[in-house]
Amino acid sequence: MKLTNYGDTSVVATILTESFGVQSFMVHGAKRPRAKLPINMLQPLQLLDLVVQYRSNANLQRISESKMSPAFLSIPYDMAKSSVIMFLNEVLYKVLRHQETDTPLFQFVFNAVAWLDSVEHMPADFHLYFLIRLTRFLGFHPVRVQEGEKFFDLKNGVFVKSEPSHPYVLAEPYVGILNQLTRISLDQLHEITIKREQRRYLLEKIIDYYRLHIDNFGEIRSHSVLEEVLA
Repeated sequence: MKLTNYGDTSVVATILTESFGVQSFMVHGAKRPRAKLPINMLQPLQLLDLVVQYRSNANLQRISESKMSPAFLSIPYDMAKSSVIMFLNEVLYKVLRHQETDTPLFQFVFNAVAWLDSVEHMPADFHLYFLIRLTRFLGFHPVRVQEGEKFFDLKNGVFVKSEPSHPYVLAEPYVGILNQLTRISLDQLHEITIKREQRRYLLEKIIDYYRLHIDNFGEIRSHSVLEEVLA
């Protein structure tokens, strides 16, 4: 999820793993031409099969063996897909930096990224779907809307019938769109029709939703780049 330079040729790689949650790995010589684990294998959300030397009391772990599993076929060559991956990687680092082992969370991220790489055309709302589904594992997933609930209270994470007194709220048509995103599968994403300005506005509100529920969430630097590419 994040690379930090260490000396001239090495890096510290922060990686979400299935068995140990988020861990930091020392990767010696990653920038060298014939590196055992080259830096191109440590790009944002690259899917890897790792054999590691794990020590529970160590701040930095070590990687014994590695391979792409699977290697990306389209993400590095598709500007829209790679921009979405950069954006989601930044969000994941902010919300999971101290994440312990959570196999369902890992499988959700892994499968969603693998699916994105496999499809010929990325659904324009993939990032919205991903962010809403990710909240299931973070403890603030929206409860499905019930009859008569026309507003979504971002502060409390619930659909409500009356508009809250605070400004952190979504109204129609965004309540309907949000409700759709909580119900559909990845393969149904193409069935949603959202106008460009609606997509931009909803993304801003979802980011606000994260800020309200994740301490020290801060700003998303890749947000503006993503908007330009998807426009």
